[in-house]
Amino acid sequence: MSYEFDLFVIGAGSGGVRAARFAAGFGAKVAVAESRYLGGTCVNVGCVPKKLLVYGAHFAEEFEQASGFGWTLGASSFDWSTLIANKDREINRLNGIYRNLLVNSGVTLLEGHATLTGPNEVLVNGQRHTAKHILIATGGWPQIPEIPGHEHAISSNEAFFLKALPKRVLVVGGGYIAVEFAGIFQGLGAETSLLYRGEMFLRGFDGSVRKHLHEELLKRGMDVQFNADIARIDKQPDGSLKATLKDGRVLEADCVFYATGRRPMLDNLGLETTGVKLDKRGFINVNDLYQTDEPSILAIGDVIGRVQLTPVALAEGMAVARRLFKPEQYRPVDYNMIPTAVFSQPAIGTVGLSEEQALEDGHQVQIFESSFRPMKLTMTDCQERTFMKLVVDAETDKVLGCHMVGPEAGEIVQGLAIAMKAGATKQHFDETIGVHPTAAEEFVTMRTPTKR
Repeated sequence: MSYEFDLFVIGAGSGGVRAARFAAGFGAKVAVAESRYLGGTCVNVGCVPKKLLVYGAHFAEEFEQASGFGWTLGASSFDWSTLIANKDREINRLNGIYRNLLVNSGVTLLEGHATLTGPNEVLVNGQRHTAKHILIATGGWPQIPEIPGHEHAISSNEAFFLKALPKRVLVVGGGYIAVEFAGIFQGLGAETSLLYRGEMFLRGFDGSVRKHLHEELLKRGMDVQFNADIARIDKQPDGSLKATLKDGRVLEADCVFYATGRRPMLDNLGLETTGVKLDKRGFINVNDLYQTDEPSILAIGDVIGRVQLTPVALAEGMAVARRLFKPEQYRPVDYNMIPTAVFSQPAIGTVGLSEEQALEDGHQVQIFESSFRPMKLTMTDCQERTFMKLVVDAETDKVLGCHMVGPEAGEIVQGLAIAMKAGATKQHFDETIGVHPTAAEEFVTMRTPTKR
């Protein structure tokens, strides 16, 4: 049977665009359908605009610290509308780049909602298209619990388009999005409370990292409340919000921001016309080759619920394109040693196993930790401390995990991830000469285990 396209991609986010571009480069006839915005969550309402807001939130402390270095500054003020307008301009620029990447690669771009009408058929804007392979890369969508008054709360989707910076914000959640936005709002001047229903936020991260970040947030004056959950939200006559917690306490705010999880974006996708099945969590079920239970349909990225990070979706998209159209270049995605960062304030960078995971996996471990005041802060009143940690296999000397809380943590850990991917041992770290004076050199000067 002949098809109109070799590959039809639903979703022009990071993973979908990568798969489409490279498949077209390998000679395939490719189409991409996108109903929302080019670049997906990351470019439009995720990593990119969030990082721009994080940069903006750092300036208040930079101004404050400048006096220790001899700078005298006039009164500073912040204008939210300017930040958002400049952010929008940058995102529009990136949208154009994504469009050019697709079109210049020879990909057919269809701007409209795509619905599956069969194993090899897709309907877009009333027109039916056929394809030998269909790739679902529709990403995820934030979820807000359906408590009474949930319609008064916002998610990360809306936060990037607020008309004004709220004076008082309640951030609800314990994952990296909640922690990052709490830092953004507070850094820009909002009175911020972070509420999490559990005992400690950032579940899955190393316990020492979680504890250190909590201490640093408290130093910055953030109101962090654990074992706290909202039962209902009521809008007041003056437009403010009253949040009633499950323990009966009442908190007042101008904005309630939820970051309590994301669901796969499967709305009106037409999966029922195919053999595609979902796993018990509601994500699309795929095998190691990203094939669904319908042989002609594949899925990658957040919609399969594995590691929900942009670089992982890019790697998955590349793997699909290579396997289908350039099999001699195919290699599977390695989900081990994936570095990641949390752009909290201060930031977290991490790669490999936490101490808890290493012990759970049966390793005998040595722990190396260091906490110090960064050199930049020694001439200021700021008491922030940087934290670094190595988790080492006591038998093989292999470094199993590397963790940092402090300025530029993500930048530093990216380089260390390469070493760990190559199988670096603690001896390799010890024999590496440091770059002085830097914070990063601490990773190669930690000699004495703090714990065995």
